Amino acid sequence: MTEPVLAVEGLSHWVDAPGGRLTLLREVELSIRAGETMALLGPSGAGKSTLLALLAGLDRPRAGRVWVVGRELTALDEDERARLRGETMGFVFQSFQLIPTLTALENVMLPLEVIGRTGAGDTARAVLERVGLGARLNHYPAQLSGGEQQRVAIARAFAPRPRLLLADEPTGNLDRVNGERVMDQLFALNAEAGTTLVLVTHDPVLAARCQRRLRLEDGRLEAA
Repeated sequence: MTEPVLAVEGLSHWVDAPGGRLTLLREVELSIRAGETMALLGPSGAGKSTLLALLAGLDRPRAGRVWVVGRELTALDEDERARLRGETMGFVFQSFQLIPTLTALENVMLPLEVIGRTGAGDTARAVLERVGLGARLNHYPAQLSGGEQQRVAIARAFAPRPRLLLADEPTGNLDRVNGERVMDQLFALNAEAGTTLVLVTHDPVLAARCQRRLRLEDGRLEAA
């Protein structure tokens, strides 16, 4: 049996507020196989984005451990976590997170250059063409529609061929039509690359496109 791409054991997280401790996650357990697609559902404020940040190593949990491609993420220092993210993970955010002073092509090239990949320009150009933006390579984010910006973000996420893709409400800033187009491309690229996908969403229709659905409520993770 192959090792899971992502594994979580006893993950708990809380913050100390003036009114007392606020518990966000309670003893979360999770294992995701290579190529699996999983939707994470739950009401606003349930801790979905907090969990995603912990899975990415952007924050440290108060308790528990996280493994990514066999390495214990929670045992690494900040530089080591950043290196592991760059080598194994891709990200798609609700707010696109494109660098406004870089063109679409340069935005997609950036993560490839950070990890020292050769042929970054050719790779970035090919994946932008794959998402239908071959004619928009030299446009800046402000010159692109919301749907186009999210397609650039998807191209940027897939360009390094990550083992794990984390997507946080990727259609949250798009209308229904553009949201459906963007997700069609995300799922198509994901299937082609065999990437493991964790998708945070409040949309049950979007969640239904994933192989597995989990719900986070009151800090606990359970089957949806």
